[in-house]
Amino acid sequence: MKNLLRSLRDLFLKPAVRIGLGVLVTGGFIAGVLAWQGFNTAMEATNKEEFCLSCHTMHDNLLPELQKTVHWNNRTGVRARCPDCHVPHDFTDKVARKMQASREVLGQLLGTIDTREKFKEHRIVLAQREWKRFSANGSKECRACHDYKDMDFDKMRPASQVAMRKAAERNQSCVDCHKGVAHQLPEMKGARNPAFDTLVSSASGQSVDTGKDYFLVVPQELFADEGMTKRIGAIEVATQVKVLETKGDAQRVELALWRKNKGYGRVWYSHFGLNITSAILDKEIAQDTSFVKVLDTKEDPMTGLEWQQVTATAWMRKGSVLESVEPVWSIARASYNSSCSVCHRQPEEAHFDANTWPGLFGGMVGFTSMDDDTARVVLKYLQTHSSDFSTSHGAGSPDSALQTARP
Repeated sequence: MKNLLRSLRDLFLKPAVRIGLGVLVTGGFIAGVLAWQGFNTAMEATNKEEFCLSCHTMHDNLLPELQKTVHWNNRTGVRARCPDCHVPHDFTDKVARKMQASREVLGQLLGTIDTREKFKEHRIVLAQREWKRFSANGSKECRACHDYKDMDFDKMRPASQVAMRKAAERNQSCVDCHKGVAHQLPEMKGARNPAFDTLVSSASGQSVDTGKDYFLVVPQELFADEGMTKRIGAIEVATQVKVLETKGDAQRVELALWRKNKGYGRVWYSHFGLNITSAILDKEIAQDTSFVKVLDTKEDPMTGLEWQQVTATAWMRKGSVLESVEPVWSIARASYNSSCSVCHRQPEEAHFDANTWPGLFGGMVGFTSMDDDTARVVLKYLQTHSSDFSTSHGAGSPDSALQTARP
């Protein structure tokens, strides 16, 4: 028994005396090669598109989107596969990405995105994570196929030439402009601009005097009663109102706006002849003459439409107004400059009139990551700083411009 224990001790604790150094080195080398080969085989297996699509979340949600794009089917037959875009090509970056992917595997196992509804809800987080990675590495995976130095700008459409030449000069990341080229863009409803929190905080501390004009910092619902139980419409951000009284958590305000004398007249605008939306009422309320008072009627010489200057009073939740609209415009201006200058030099605010801006902005905003609230306030900022106000009211004085809406 003692001899057996001694032998075991010698086997584990004493250097080998019968096995040559060459055998140990050779065995270690072979073991290392096998380990490396096993690691590399596992890496290659997890880099195949079949592996990506073996997860039903990817197969059911992302594959159908990819199959509708030029990256899946095109005249040249060159197709981008999942790893081409989402797995770094450099070895060290690839290993780091594989380690990060363990979080996504855990999310799948825990059921974070195991249904279509959960996937859509969580999609904004996944998208922003990838956008951040592409922005940080200059869209290196995209540029493995689409490199600026290999582009023939003269074969592009004129508008594309201007944008792409400027992007090449800045060595810009592809994802800054092309977020939705292979998959649908996520709904931005789950995202919000934290800058609005500052406005809400300021509004909650705003001292409000009866009979004075203020500006909304966030959209609000309108109610017919002090208890705010009967909803009658909604009022948009930056709309000017006169506060008539405050009771508890509610404020009664007066709206003095314009509407087209067409249909139900539900949409109310801040200025005559300009489609700058300020409030939208329920159709029954909009046609209620006991609620809506018509102060004046004018014909728009540009369209021949009849416009009515209207006024009404309604209740809304208190703590959502400021004395000046400039803090709202500051956020809108910063968002416009940061988001809309990524792809190209954005137009000056006064370059277009108020009625032209909605169509132009609607075509651009889809290429940005603006949430809905920010997009609405930026559009209103552009309209109230458009060429319609650049000379007669001053593009830098939105307070005075909005004052023209009130009789």
